[in-house]
Amino acid sequence: MKLSWRVVLLWALPILLIGFFFWQGAFSSNAADTGRNTASTRMTYGRFLDYLDAGRVTAVDLYDGGRTAIVEAADPQIDNRLQRWRVDLPGNTPELITRLKAADVSLDSHPIRNDGALWGILGNLLFPFLLIGGLFFLFRRSSNVPGGPGQAMNFGKSKARFMMEAKTGVMFDDVAGIEEAKEELQEVVTFLKKPERFTAVGARIPKGVLLVGPPGTGKTLLAKAISGEAGVPFFSISGSEFVEMFVGVGASRVRDLFKKAKENAPCIIFIDEIDAVGRQRGAGIGGGNDEREQTLNQLLTEMDGFEGNTGIIIIAATNRADVLDSALLRPGRFDRQIMVDPPDVKGRLEILNVHARNKKLADEISLEAIARRTPGFTGADLANLLNEAAILTARRRKDAITMAEVDAAVDRVVAGMEGTPLVDSKSKRLIAYHEVGHAIIGTLVKAHDPVQKVTLIPRGQAQGLTWFTPSEEQSLISRAQILARIKGALGGRAAEDVIFGDSEVTTGAGNDLQQVTAMARQMVTRFGMSDLGPLSLEDSQGEVFLGRDWLNRSEYSEQIASRIDGQVRLIVDRCYSEARQIMIDNRVVIDRLVDLLIEKETIDGDEFRQIVSEYTTVPEKEELVSQI
Repeated sequence: MKLSWRVVLLWALPILLIGFFFWQGAFSSNAADTGRNTASTRMTYGRFLDYLDAGRVTAVDLYDGGRTAIVEAADPQIDNRLQRWRVDLPGNTPELITRLKAADVSLDSHPIRNDGALWGILGNLLFPFLLIGGLFFLFRRSSNVPGGPGQAMNFGKSKARFMMEAKTGVMFDDVAGIEEAKEELQEVVTFLKKPERFTAVGARIPKGVLLVGPPGTGKTLLAKAISGEAGVPFFSISGSEFVEMFVGVGASRVRDLFKKAKENAPCIIFIDEIDAVGRQRGAGIGGGNDEREQTLNQLLTEMDGFEGNTGIIIIAATNRADVLDSALLRPGRFDRQIMVDPPDVKGRLEILNVHARNKKLADEISLEAIARRTPGFTGADLANLLNEAAILTARRRKDAITMAEVDAAVDRVVAGMEGTPLVDSKSKRLIAYHEVGHAIIGTLVKAHDPVQKVTLIPRGQAQGLTWFTPSEEQSLISRAQILARIKGALGGRAAEDVIFGDSEVTTGAGNDLQQVTAMARQMVTRFGMSDLGPLSLEDSQGEVFLGRDWLNRSEYSEQIASRIDGQVRLIVDRCYSEARQIMIDNRVVIDRLVDLLIEKETIDGDEFRQIVSEYTTVPEKEELVSQI
């Protein structure tokens, strides 16, 4: 832990001051007598009496209550010059004073000074004052730091960011690709700006709007646009900021947030990642009376309790609506649930137009072609794609972004950073056969997605890649398409088996086999595409939500489980046999494609299909191509 120099100085200063005062006290108690209470040599008491009897003593100064004397006398050893000696006197010598007076010796007595005790008392009093002052200084400084110890009494205060007139720099025109969600939220903004239009026909303002969608689709961006468009007070907070380690803090912050919102109504409250505080109650094993549940109870009460919240609209965002408490989702709390899905090709084009405003693009750039090539990309993915292309353009010292940088950026976003090309060896040839095996099935099987390119340039963990351009509409997939994808995934292993033999197959198909097994199992257990019939034996929820799903998982007998395993194996075996047969029937064109791939390292889809068409008939994929 690093300490600030101010803190070190604050604690070191009292210690230095106290040491200085003690030293000052000791010094001052003797400073006045330093000039006189010194002597170069010592003299015994007997010799002092001899000098006194001989009349050599001229002056005597008494110190320490008569226990020490500084004697000034003539020294016969140095021509009777006056010298000063220090003499330790006995305790009680009243006759000495008489003898000194009789000898007419100058006598002076110096009383004991008590300055050391005085400075000790002052030092003892000064330390507590310095300590109290230092602590006060620390607490006063920390009170200006969010979450500092000076805010111990402010734990229950809401941490929401408040903007009377939010100026986020984002408007609805800056949000593209999610038109349905924008229309719903524009209606909410109109409610706030012109409520009389709706109240005239008996409509009431929605109390809550829940934005649901995958990460990166623009839920938080929509909230910023609402705050920029509405022109009303805007409160922004994350769900995790309600919950602290102290009991009752979350509920107190909820109360404080809604209290402030009522004072500024009409207004908007935006809660990001509400699943952090709104998870289902009673979902914990061994009891559920925890701090999060108390916070959720208070949130439910404030949203639609006995008093109500007139003029307050709550907008929340989450990508895990399945774990939210049912009481939170009912009408009256969240009246509307708006799905923010990944954009279609039209939406992606609009998003690219927004993010390309501050980018310098070459004339050859076609944003429509980029939109068609990136199915499944969210708004955040597309923004990152153009940013990566701009970075690559600057690295290559070009004046504008070209399609070469865009293609490289797509590859990097999807597959990872480009690696060092492989040297020509047996391993490179084996990888080439593996990738051509994927591509040949993607070309010759009609239901498969068309090949975009085949490359031997490593990216991420992959030593080679075969890119397919999937169809735009992925919400419904036919049985033929799933089987085609299984065959395509098995094409690499089938090529290794046919070309090099069973003993030379490698681990390169490990990830392919995982995908194959998952797709085949889903065909049997979820989609009813097997001999077991139209049965759904497993749900799509891969994760177990403790308490809710632990004891409510789909169960079936061991006999059904055995039949499921048999059906999965049957599907995979049939697809693998067909894939091997395709490799055997097209061995000549595969060898030619491998030689060309090793030479060029990358073959695009059009060139690949043209070469294949010279040896066999390539099936038309009109439906897929028309959607791309």
